Amino acid sequence: MSQGKPRVRFAPSPTGYLHIGGVRTALFNWLWARKTGGTFVLRIEDTDQERSTPENEAIILRELRWLGLGWDEGPEASGDHGPYRQMERLPIYQEHVEKLIAAGAAYRCYCTKEELDAQREALKARDPKAQFRYPGTCRERTGPAPDRPFVIRFRAPSSGSVTYKDLVFGEVVTPNNTQQDAVLVRADGVPLYNLGAVVDDITMGITLVARGRDHMINTPPQILLYQALGAPVPQFAHLPMMLAPDGQKLSKRHGAVSVGEYRERGISPMGLLNYLVRFGWSYGDEEIFSMQDLVQKFGWENCSKADGKFDAKKLAAIAFEHLKSPALTPDDAYLDSTLPFLEKRGLSGVDREKVRALLPLIRERAQTFADAADALDYFFRDLPTYDEKAVKKFLVADKAPHLRAVRDLFASIDDFSTKNLEARFGELLTEKKLEIKDVAQPVRVAISGRTATPGLFDVLSLVGKPRVLARLDHALGLIAAATGNG
Repeated sequence: MSQGKPRVRFAPSPTGYLHIGGVRTALFNWLWARKTGGTFVLRIEDTDQERSTPENEAIILRELRWLGLGWDEGPEASGDHGPYRQMERLPIYQEHVEKLIAAGAAYRCYCTKEELDAQREALKARDPKAQFRYPGTCRERTGPAPDRPFVIRFRAPSSGSVTYKDLVFGEVVTPNNTQQDAVLVRADGVPLYNLGAVVDDITMGITLVARGRDHMINTPPQILLYQALGAPVPQFAHLPMMLAPDGQKLSKRHGAVSVGEYRERGISPMGLLNYLVRFGWSYGDEEIFSMQDLVQKFGWENCSKADGKFDAKKLAAIAFEHLKSPALTPDDAYLDSTLPFLEKRGLSGVDREKVRALLPLIRERAQTFADAADALDYFFRDLPTYDEKAVKKFLVADKAPHLRAVRDLFASIDDFSTKNLEARFGELLTEKKLEIKDVAQPVRVAISGRTATPGLFDVLSLVGKPRVLARLDHALGLIAAATGNG
């Protein structure tokens, strides 16, 4: 291919959600562009007009932005190779089709669907295992053209072979006698995948096509099209497949495969990318990467041919590693991702700096941004949401005197620091001859509404004296109401 910096592309079809398998393809292309100073092109393959929608396209753009995989050219970006939606490029395809016809590399086929179906059924009757191939009925047609719709077919060579060097799979050789005169353009003038992809890649100057290995079947006929159009053939890199745990193709029935589902669950976007990059690529024994690491270390020589099985637990673990580490998820990024989940819980307009101060308490516990919002919830309410089981177990009559003593102690304290609270609490236990287990859990439930929190004295200090006293009063009221002493 031509010298210069690489131009790579990601070409999703807006017929539904953005699949995590597609994200892995986008990621590998994006990393190569960033590593080499090349160009990452986003192209929308919207020729399936029945299922393609502007709404689906908007979802794809939104999810790519959420993942941090910005594009250099494409929809809503600059670029000199547009349009970047295939349905806006029909005249470009027509121009190249006419070139193929003029060169004898393609022809008009007037065979009807009914004629082809009849031939297919006749073959099946003779040999149930035989695979139907277009018999070339219109390949050498002469004379006046019939007055009926036609498709455009490629005139595939019957001898020789297509050979290319795949950056992952090495040399691949495909005999031409396995090809057939495939349809390039439907009767409505809309191109099929192979023609659209090739013409787009030629006119957009794509130098490397990296995609899933399920596309290897398309590569030989595409190379023949490049050659027929007199265009340089790009490099190819076919990536191993992401499979379900049972070895089948990964689909909705195996769990979350939509990027949007992971975003809504509060998964770290970089954690998701870190997990996906390991499908088909490795760097020694390293498991956890920042984006900067990946850009620096990525290369096709470390790609594998072996398919991998999706592991939701592994994904969760890697994403959690990213959330625990301020180096991988800086405080501002953590805040930006957590605040929307607090808003979903009805906590809008919370003090951003107070959330920042709370982050050290929750990073080691919250596995998702949704978990983080849950862990932060009771810090921002007048009263927490109480877990009924916790209330029944710990806010009971025999704990009321202990809670009252703690309430009186806290009311007398001006220095509400973690260290001072812990010291004064210890003095109270000694004075009352109590063990911490007798008092700490009822206090925890009274303050947080739950049985598991970060360190109790950290929580008390950060909730603050006014709310601590109000919550202890409320807990004592709950006990009184439950015992009929209210």
